[in-house]
Amino acid sequence: MQNLRKKFPVLNQCIYANTAATGLLSEDLMEWRQEHDLDYLIGGSTMKQKSFERMGEIRSSVGSFFGCSSQNVALVPNFTLGLNMLLEGLSKKLNILLLENDYPSLNWPFETRNFQREYVDVDEDLEENIYERVKTGKIDVLALSLVQWVSGIKTELDFLKKLKNEFPNLLIIVDGTQFCGTQKFNFQDSGIDVLGASAYKWLLAGYGNGFMLVKDEVMERFDLKFIGNGSVDQDITKREDIPFCKYLEPGHLDSLNFGSLQFSLNFLDTIGPNHITAQLEKLSQKGKEEFGSLGLLEEKIMKRPNHSTIFNIKGDEKLFHKLTQENVVSVLRGNGIRLSFHFYNTENEIDAIADILKS
Repeated sequence: MQNLRKKFPVLNQCIYANTAATGLLSEDLMEWRQEHDLDYLIGGSTMKQKSFERMGEIRSSVGSFFGCSSQNVALVPNFTLGLNMLLEGLSKKLNILLLENDYPSLNWPFETRNFQREYVDVDEDLEENIYERVKTGKIDVLALSLVQWVSGIKTELDFLKKLKNEFPNLLIIVDGTQFCGTQKFNFQDSGIDVLGASAYKWLLAGYGNGFMLVKDEVMERFDLKFIGNGSVDQDITKREDIPFCKYLEPGHLDSLNFGSLQFSLNFLDTIGPNHITAQLEKLSQKGKEEFGSLGLLEEKIMKRPNHSTIFNIKGDEKLFHKLTQENVVSVLRGNGIRLSFHFYNTENEIDAIADILKS
């Protein structure tokens, strides 16, 4: 991983502990983007038409990376738009289970549409809390972020698979924005019915690109209304034969942004998802040990056996500014300071942050 750090110049200037806000741009991706726009500069519409024709290839790359058929992939500018389009086609008579203080782009679209809603606490017993509510038989849809944006608490994938097996009619919708890019994941083999993500965080693909993955067996539960020339790939004869996921692509798709997504997926594939996961597990354990020993983590984090690499430590604006002065890039979130580490971070950097906190 040490050689990979050279591809991210920001790391020469600071300890970057803020991937949960924005993933870093690599020099390789910057060069690809420059070449793309140079081709656009000299090729105009000819270049753009060819790039539009590559969108099928990009869907295949997304599907291959996440264990999903390309026909079940929709390319969307971000998770928020994708979810809002889906919910316009979901019956408002359904009962929804959400997590307290989950990411606004996950909870708010349900709340503004006046779905019947219940909420569970995000604590050390998160999975049990969800199970107890679902087994009442009153819940039709479970919607949650796989990794919580403030605390970093991660819902166990095995739990979701068991939940789906026991309650096959439960529709499980997941925001994977803080998860995708952190470990190998097979969508088809998971208990998740719909997974969406923006790709500017852990997938390191820059802004303006994301995707929705939807399983065949739940498509009939949505009556999608969004439609446009993009839904038929500019062939108006296909108006009466639009596949499900193309209703989530009503307009043009930007070749720079979605080409960046494909480039980043290939880059992560070259590193190897298993290598990335191994590094993140080391950083997770190190962060939990160091920040926990200083009494800076909530009890619910310490009680859970597994955690992400997102840590919300106890601290105020004064401590936040101290970290900033020491060239640690973090962010104020909730009642504390959020630190988040990707594969380009090191255990030594966590030690250095711990030393600053001790001082």
